[in-house]
Amino acid sequence: MVVAYFLLPLDHLGPQHPVLSWVVFCLVLTLVALLLLRQVRQVLAERPGARPGLAIALLTVLAVHVFAAAYYALSHQPGQFSGLHTRLDALYFTVVTLATVGYGDITPRGQTARVVTIVQILYTFVFLTAGATALGQWMRELAVRRAERTDRDRPG
Repeated sequence: MVVAYFLLPLDHLGPQHPVLSWVVFCLVLTLVALLLLRQVRQVLAERPGARPGLAIALLTVLAVHVFAAAYYALSHQPGQFSGLHTRLDALYFTVVTLATVGYGDITPRGQTARVVTIVQILYTFVFLTAGATALGQWMRELAVRRAERTDRDRPG
């Protein structure tokens, strides 16, 4: 996924094609959110055979890359960002925002960049946190089941 992020023709998005850019951004984020919520629902319903580990991790990484691509596309609009020039800068800014660290070396200056940053923060609070919580719950339940199986199988 990281390789695809660096190879995708992101230069076709942004100020040259704003409608296409917003449609792709919104559709992919909506799809990721729906797929994350599906995984969360499976964990909460304790569906046997549910394996959210890989799906939630991949969807989280995909969401990070979608925001990084949006920031990179926005960086081509004058006045939107200070310090964001490359795809790596965009990925770095996305991860720093996700981690709520905020180093300050890259800052959203334009209103559109600030809106996308706010959307990322809210998206993280709602969808990525729900996915991470469900994944943690699933892993705890898996550990408990394995411990019970081990205790049951011990001669005693």
